[in-house]
Amino acid sequence: MLDRIRASIPALPPAEQRVAKLVLTDPRSFASLPVGELAERAHVSKPTVVRFCRSVGYDGLADFKLKLAGNVNEGVPFVHRSVDEDDKPSDVIVKVIDNAVSALLKYRNDAASHAFERAISALASAGQSGKRIEFYGVGNSGIVAQDAQHKFFRLGVNTAAISDGHIQVMSATMLQPGDCAVIISNSGRSRDLLDAADIARRKGATTILITASGSALAQTAQGSNQVLLAVDHPEDYDRYSPMVSRLLHLMVIDILTTAVALRLPGELRPMLQEIKKNLRAKRYATPT
Repeated sequence: MLDRIRASIPALPPAEQRVAKLVLTDPRSFASLPVGELAERAHVSKPTVVRFCRSVGYDGLADFKLKLAGNVNEGVPFVHRSVDEDDKPSDVIVKVIDNAVSALLKYRNDAASHAFERAISALASAGQSGKRIEFYGVGNSGIVAQDAQHKFFRLGVNTAAISDGHIQVMSATMLQPGDCAVIISNSGRSRDLLDAADIARRKGATTILITASGSALAQTAQGSNQVLLAVDHPEDYDRYSPMVSRLLHLMVIDILTTAVALRLPGELRPMLQEIKKNLRAKRYATPT
């Protein structure tokens, strides 16, 4: 919601822009203060405050403040940022899904296509030339790395997923130019992953970093063989269980897998078709 307000500022009249800036400066206070005080703080009339709320897509001030309060609450620490202690199951369903959809749509609008192009080209080149593609992650990001390996190995490439810090160091040491190390980290500050990224770079491998922009890991992406796929979201990794961050990382892996599959040789699709055919024999229940 705040991102949408920020993006709408250039299209608003000057008086409504002042209201928008007041919202962005202190959204918690805006959600609780009466319209008279809001108008005074923004140096506008009371009707201007209401017009602003309608200009950005809400029914009025009451509707705007209700939605704003839902966007800026702190949720339940270590559980989920969008839910409250007394939420009913129906509320949890709506809030969790809306939070995820909002983050996915925001990432769609913010994703840097040129960074994806570099990452896809490096991965496709490694796959075509028989080079290694390795996925490193720890904790929750280690599970995302396993999902990535599961998707890429079906493309017939030489791939592995490693979540143990010692084995990551050994594996990175064996990388060569043309190999790819895809390093996944929500916080971007895991010591093991920083060490593995540094070793992989020194060995001449391409490092593809899926992490938050501005993190310690992201700041290492400075050379021509380092690609940053920045994944930013409002989820505080120190305060909440990884929900949206995990979905965004999995989505990035899906984008890479799909794009790389389109660039690999034509015999890939018959192989994937044969894999599906052979898997049918493993199903013990036949459809009715």
